[in-house]
Amino acid sequence: MSERSKQRRPATFRLGDPGVVVVDADEAARPARGTVQVMPVAEPAQLPLPLDVAMAERRGFRWGTAFWTSTAGLVLLGIGLGVTQLIEDLFARSEGLGYVGVGFTGIAALALSVISAREILALARLATIEKLHQRAAGVLLSDDRAESRSIVRELVGIAHQNPQLARARAALQGHADDIIDGADMIRLAERELMSPLDQEARRLVSSAAQRVSIVTAVSPRAMVDVLFVLVASLRLIRQLARLYGGRPGTLGMISLLRHVIAHLAITGGMAASDSVIQQMLGHGLAAKLSQRLGEGMLNGLLTARLGLAAIEVTRPLPFTALPRPVLTDLARDLLRKREEED
Repeated sequence: MSERSKQRRPATFRLGDPGVVVVDADEAARPARGTVQVMPVAEPAQLPLPLDVAMAERRGFRWGTAFWTSTAGLVLLGIGLGVTQLIEDLFARSEGLGYVGVGFTGIAALALSVISAREILALARLATIEKLHQRAAGVLLSDDRAESRSIVRELVGIAHQNPQLARARAALQGHADDIIDGADMIRLAERELMSPLDQEARRLVSSAAQRVSIVTAVSPRAMVDVLFVLVASLRLIRQLARLYGGRPGTLGMISLLRHVIAHLAITGGMAASDSVIQQMLGHGLAAKLSQRLGEGMLNGLLTARLGLAAIEVTRPLPFTALPRPVLTDLARDLLRKREEED
């Protein structure tokens, strides 16, 4: 505002008062009698920020990316030079050995290309399932009918890989033209397609937890326990991913394991596991079991919690219409199995 307006006492004005005129700083002049000129002043938080300053951190040179890229390039160049030198040495010794080396090199290159293509397709499938999960969660909030139909079509396409879902696919396709809201269509798809898969997933998690509990209870070495739990956990994650249509490769398994661990960290899964263990082992049960049996049951419960997190990550739809499996139910199954064995 001008110096004169700053010295004026505070006053109130009605919206649309003809006596109040909004002007720019360069258009300010002596106001007419009975009128008040108001010049808007930009607040500091709304001042424009230069683009180069805002993007300075993002445009910085990434030395870590440069290091790993150059290292990978050097490794590839070294492998290429080594193979070339080997073939030249084979030709120098015998022409037949040289052609054999060329043939092996061609087979290795073809196999590497096929493996790379499979890994790329596996990563694409996992990315598709993750996006379906996010889109379905968005439809549950927005109730978008067109988006829900698109999600259902993609789910039916994924379900074609599983012959056990033929009846569920037919029932869901029969409702495709019905007048159903977007959120209700997602819930219907979850009940039709996910219900048998969730039952099988619970069975897989329960079986893996029982195997880990038994093996770690009778194993004489701690290293054997660690290796078996690691192998059983990776196998369980792969089975769950294949059950829900993921079919991950090596790189896909690394990505899935990272997502599962991140999910456990975000949801506080280990804390939930600790509370269940305290309730079930601390109320007189630990006194009835030996130390090894207690450790085996602990490992089984932790494996079950890891499996529940893997279900959350690999499932293409969020839990809305169907109940989410909880660790308490799996712990009861584990205790029932233990009592039967005892």
